[in-house]
Amino acid sequence: MQFELQYTDSNSNARAGLITTDHGQIETPIFMPVGTQGAVKAVHFTELENDIKAQIILGNTYHLYLRPGLDILRQSGGLHKFNGWKHPILTDSGGFQVFSLAANRKLTEEGAIFRSHIDGSKHIFTPESVMDIERTIGADIIMAFDECTPGDADYAYAKKSLDLTERWLDRCIGRFNSTECEYGYKQALFPIVQGCVYPDLRKRAAENVASKGADGNAIGGLAVGEPTGKMYEMIEVVNEILPKDKPRYLMGVGTPANILEAIERGVDMFDCIMPTRNGRNGQIFTKNGILNMRNQKWANDFSPIEEDGASVVDTLYSKAYLRHLFIANEILALQIASIHNLAFYLWLVKEARKHIVAGDFVAWKGSIIDAISRRI
Repeated sequence: MQFELQYTDSNSNARAGLITTDHGQIETPIFMPVGTQGAVKAVHFTELENDIKAQIILGNTYHLYLRPGLDILRQSGGLHKFNGWKHPILTDSGGFQVFSLAANRKLTEEGAIFRSHIDGSKHIFTPESVMDIERTIGADIIMAFDECTPGDADYAYAKKSLDLTERWLDRCIGRFNSTECEYGYKQALFPIVQGCVYPDLRKRAAENVASKGADGNAIGGLAVGEPTGKMYEMIEVVNEILPKDKPRYLMGVGTPANILEAIERGVDMFDCIMPTRNGRNGQIFTKNGILNMRNQKWANDFSPIEEDGASVVDTLYSKAYLRHLFIANEILALQIASIHNLAFYLWLVKEARKHIVAGDFVAWKGSIIDAISRRI
C-alpha cells in the first residue's frame, strides 16, 4: 500500500492524500461504509459504486469468522470474490466486538476467549489467529488485534489494557511479517493507538505505534463513552506524534460534525455505522440539518428529500413519501434512507477534500458545521 500526501491546509492540520492498494485508489479524507458481514445493510454494491460513490468498504473479522466462516471464504477466493466488491476493503480485527461482549468473554495474555453471539460456541482470538483470519478474509487493509478500552475506564485499567494491546501488537506484527496474503496481492497492517482519555497513555501508545513503521495507523477507543471534547483532545495528542506521511484512521467515528472536527485535526479515514443504522430508524442527515422522517411535520411535505442532494434518491422521492414508507414499515424506506445518508457522508468528505485543496477548509467548515448539526 502506498500513501501520497498531496495537500495540507495552511490554517489547520487538515490533509488531502491518495492511498493506492492492489484493488484501487482512495482519495482522502474518506468515509468508509460499514459492511460488517460482507454487505452494507440495505444497499446494493451497484448503488455504492454508482450513486454513493464509495471507494472502500469495511468487513468485520469477528462476524465473518463466525459466519460464513473461513472455509467458505477461502473456497471462494477471499471476501472480494465472495461478495463481488472489486474495490478496496478494510477489516476491523474484531477487538471492538469482543469488547462489546463483556459478559461473554475473558481476556488473557494469550488472547480473548469468547462465546459466539449466534450459538454460544466457545472461541479464542489471539494476535496470531486474528492475523491468519484476516489473511484468509483477504482485505487490502487489516487491523491489529487490540483491546478496546471503555471510555470511562480508570487510569489503572487503561494502563493495564494498553500494556496488553502493545504486547499483542508485537505478536501481530511478527505473524503478519511471517505470512502472505492467500490470494496473491498485498495487504497492509495498521496498528491501533489506544490509551483511553489519558494524554500520557495516548502519547506513549502513539510513539510505540509510530516506531513500528506500518503502512498506516489507526486511532481506536474513542466515541465509546467519553466526552466529545476529550475525544478531540486525544486526536490532537496522537496526531502530533503519528507520522505525517502515513494515513491516519479514526475508528468508529462518527457524526458529520465529528468527522469535520477530526479532519481539521489531521485524520484521513473514517467509518461509522451511524449513517445506515440511524437511517434505518428514520434519521436523515442533510446540508441543512437532521430530519426525523417519522415526524408528522413531513406528512404533507412533497418537496424532495434534499434539494441538490448527493444521491439520485433525493430527487426521486419526496419527504412525504419517505415518511409514508417508514410509517408503513416498508423495507424500501430503509434502503432510501441508507443510500441518502451514505451519499451525504461521502459528499461531506469529498467537499472537505475540495476545500483543503482550495486552501479554505477552515472557513468552509465554520460555515457548514452548525447547519449540519441542527435538528429540523
